[in-house]
Amino acid sequence: MAQYDYDAVVVGSGPNGLAAAITLQQKGLSVLLVEAKRTIGGGMRTEELTLPGFKHDVCSAIHPMAANSPFFKTLPLEHFGLEYIYPGVCAAHPLDDGTAAALYPSLEETAEALGVDKDVYLRLIVPVVNDWPSIDKDVLAPLYLPAHPFKMAAFGLKAMSSALQLSKRFSTVKAKALWAGMAAHAIQPLTNLTTSAIGLVLMSAAHIKGWPLPKGGTQALANALAAYFQSLGGTIQTDTYIASLQQLPAAKAVLFDITPKQLLQIAGHRFSSLYKWQLNRYRYGMGVFKVDWALDDAVPFTAEVCRQAGTVHLGGTIEEIAAAEACTAKGGYAEKPFVLAAQQSVFDKSRAPEGKHTLWAYCHVPNGASKNMTEIIEAQIERYAPGFRERIIGRHVMDTAAMELYNANYIGGDINGGIIDIGQLFTRPALRFSPYRTSAKGLYICSASTPPGGGVHGMCGHHAAKQVLKDIFKMVI
Repeated sequence: MAQYDYDAVVVGSGPNGLAAAITLQQKGLSVLLVEAKRTIGGGMRTEELTLPGFKHDVCSAIHPMAANSPFFKTLPLEHFGLEYIYPGVCAAHPLDDGTAAALYPSLEETAEALGVDKDVYLRLIVPVVNDWPSIDKDVLAPLYLPAHPFKMAAFGLKAMSSALQLSKRFSTVKAKALWAGMAAHAIQPLTNLTTSAIGLVLMSAAHIKGWPLPKGGTQALANALAAYFQSLGGTIQTDTYIASLQQLPAAKAVLFDITPKQLLQIAGHRFSSLYKWQLNRYRYGMGVFKVDWALDDAVPFTAEVCRQAGTVHLGGTIEEIAAAEACTAKGGYAEKPFVLAAQQSVFDKSRAPEGKHTLWAYCHVPNGASKNMTEIIEAQIERYAPGFRERIIGRHVMDTAAMELYNANYIGGDINGGIIDIGQLFTRPALRFSPYRTSAKGLYICSASTPPGGGVHGMCGHHAAKQVLKDIFKMVI
C-alpha cells in the first residue's frame, strides 16, 4: 500500500491556495501549503517599498470581492486579526471640469448623484443587488446548472454584453465615465463581450458590503487566512520554490495555485498530449505598470469627493478610457491611460507616519512591456490633483518584469492569471468537464487561471478543493 506524507499538498499561498488548503483542512485531512517566497500571501502582501514607516500593498489593495466572497464570509477571520475599514466613498471618478462621479455604499445616494441617469442606474443595479445572495455562488463558479436559473439568466443577459454596449443606457458623461471605470477592471477592451460582468459585480458589491481595505495592509488578510488554516492543524512551508514534482512530499492530491505556464514546467511530462496542447494555447492578457508613492500630504484632488474615496479611477470620459484600453490591447501605449489608484492611508493611519500618506496606482500596459510609465501615470494624477508632484517624497516602481519577479503567476505583468474574455470565460485553462482537474490523476490546478478567474475571493481554490474532495476522498460539500 502506498505511503503518504500528507493527504494533500497545495503549491502557492495566494488567496486561492489558502482557500483550497482551508477547504481541505476543514474536512480533517492533513494538508501542507508550500510557498515560494519567505512570506505567504501571493498578491496579498504589504511591504515598506518607498521609505521606512510607509506600508504599501504590493498588488491587491481594496477588497470588495474578499468581503463579498461566499467562502471567505464563512470563515472567522476577525478572530485571527482581520479588521476591515470601509471608506465612506467606495470609488470616485473625476472629470476635467472639476466634478466627479462617485460610487457610495448607499445605492440610493449613488443613483441620486447621477441626476437624470438615476432611474437607469437603479434599473441596472437593483436587480443584481437583490438577487446576489441567491446567485453569488453561481456567478463565482465554473459553468454548471445554477441553483436559481431565472435569476442567473437575468444577470447573465446584462453581464454578457460589452461595457460599451451597456453604457448606451446612460445619457450623461458622468454616469458613462463611472461605468467605464468599473468595467475597465476587466483589463481588456471595453468592446469585448462580458466586460459588463465585472462592472455589475463591483458596483453591486459596493451596495452589499462596501469596498473595504484591511487595517494594517492587505497582508492582514493573508495572515488571517494562514492563521485560521494553522489553527485547524494545517502546515505551512515558506521559502520553497517548486520546480519539479520530485520536490514534493508524497500526497494523494496536489493542487497548484499557479498558471498554465508554470504548471507545464513542473508537471508537463505527466500530462496527455491534448491537455498540454490546450495549456500551451492559453492566453495571457495585458500587464500592469505599478507605482507606490510616499507623500508629504494627502493627494490634493480638485473634486472633494475624490479626497474621501478609497479608490479613484483616473481616465476621463468613457471615450478616453475605451480608446486607452483598445490601444494597450493592441500592443500600444496610451498617452492618457486608465489609472486605478488607492489611497489607503487616508482611512488607515497605520499605513504612514503621522501626517504623511501613501498612494498606490497602476495602469494597463502591453503584456511584457518594459516602457517606464511613471511620468505618464503622474501626469494623469496631476491632471485631477494639481500640486500632487510637489507632495512626493518617495517612489517605488514596478514594471511588468518586476511584477512577474514578485509573483511568478503574473506572466508578463498579467495580474488576472490570463485574460478573461469570452474565449476563456468558460474554458479556463482548458476545455474539460472539470476545469480544476488536469489530465494526470491526483494533480489539480486551483489558481486564477480557473473559474471564476482573477480577484481576491478564493473561489477558484475553494471549488478546486471541492473537486479534490469528491474525486480523491469521496466527500461532497
